[in-house]
Amino acid sequence: MEARAIQRTVRQSARKMRLVIDQIRGQAVPDAYAILRFSKKLAAKQIHKVLKSAVANAEQRALRENQALDVDRLRVNYAVVNEGQTLKRFTPAAMGRATPIKKRTSHIEIRVVGEAESRAPKAPPTKAEAKAPPVKAGTAGKPKGKRPKAKKAGSKSKTKKASK
Repeated sequence: MEARAIQRTVRQSARKMRLVIDQIRGQAVPDAYAILRFSKKLAAKQIHKVLKSAVANAEQRALRENQALDVDRLRVNYAVVNEGQTLKRFTPAAMGRATPIKKRTSHIEIRVVGEAESRAPKAPPTKAEAKAPPVKAGTAGKPKGKRPKAKKAGSKSKTKKASK
């Protein structure tokens, strides 16, 4: 069971909101609620609303499909904050000039998934992928191993010193 929630044009910069969203990505929903509740960041309040909406969407989808759903077993599978539209304003400056103010917005998207789906095993690689190692560009005809050391210009060969 996967459900998502999106909130657009939140009046906070995406950079500040990513600090909070990185903490809940991959967490269980009850743990994510606890992290957001005790966070001092203002972005946590908006992200909490979106997470709550995503869980409610998962409950509604389970009701529609006649499936059992335990909210405590949901996980935050996908959580991103993207930049939204920037509101451009101007403020007066010295000598009759105007300086720009950029009021940044962001879009939040959170997807929650059931416990069984989040831990699904990945498909094993095919035989063609497993056999051939990746080839780096420009290394087709070069021999493998250590490179020979370059000799210093004008250096004399080391011989025994003649003692007098």
